Amino acid sequence: MKGFESFNGKTAMVTGAGTGLGRGFALRLAELGATVVLAARREDRLEAVAKEIRDAGGKALVVPLDIRDADAVEAAVARIVDETGRLDILINNAAGNFLARAEDITPNGWTAVVNIVLNGSFFCARAAGLRMLEQGGGKILNVTASYAWVGGPNTAHSASAKAGLITMAKTLAVEWGGRNVQVNCLCPGFIDTEQSREKLWPTEAARNHILERVPAGRFGTVEETVEAGLFLCSDAANYVNGEVFTIDGGEWLNKGALQAPEKGA
Repeated sequence: MKGFESFNGKTAMVTGAGTGLGRGFALRLAELGATVVLAARREDRLEAVAKEIRDAGGKALVVPLDIRDADAVEAAVARIVDETGRLDILINNAAGNFLARAEDITPNGWTAVVNIVLNGSFFCARAAGLRMLEQGGGKILNVTASYAWVGGPNTAHSASAKAGLITMAKTLAVEWGGRNVQVNCLCPGFIDTEQSREKLWPTEAARNHILERVPAGRFGTVEETVEAGLFLCSDAANYVNGEVFTIDGGEWLNKGALQAPEKGA
């Protein structure tokens, strides 16, 4: 498969790179030869991932960053290009979320999620995209969720922001596709990470409630989700633009029958 075996010579920026999927993307990109830029607010977590990469012989640049700050994002991207010479891939993976019924979401809670998921991702896409347009090409991948288009209980704030990510990707794909910048979305289902186990299925009952909706009968792994996303970041996907790639074991097919559990369940 052309372009997928190696990312040698490319620079890839991953937001939310300290844990979960972000960490998985960073480790795999480094393994495939990319210089990986690790971006998130928690510098200690980024340094831990950077050490893993460097110990394995890879190249990592740690950039502590609050993506809600547009000026900070611009300065960070300028630094990346100054130090590495280019920016070929942006993975907008940073997210903020909590489960709450719409009537319980405060204005501050709503704003906090939208600022990270939607506003911050746009700030990153704009700053990175300008450099990609200047250098003649690049890939942007937004990590979203299927409830962005089918809905789901307790996610009004996050679903609205994630839906914005999809529309943003499609719009940028139209505007920038003719200049060789492809913008796509990866839509993971329930992926087995430490954060997911803590926040989404902290009890056996919650775990079973979710798995009942997944035709595959299991949660996704970080590794298989990362591989799907990196296809969209590779030269093999040069003719894929404005797409939403769902990897969820078929769970979205059962969304229509989803019922919200009672409070306290």
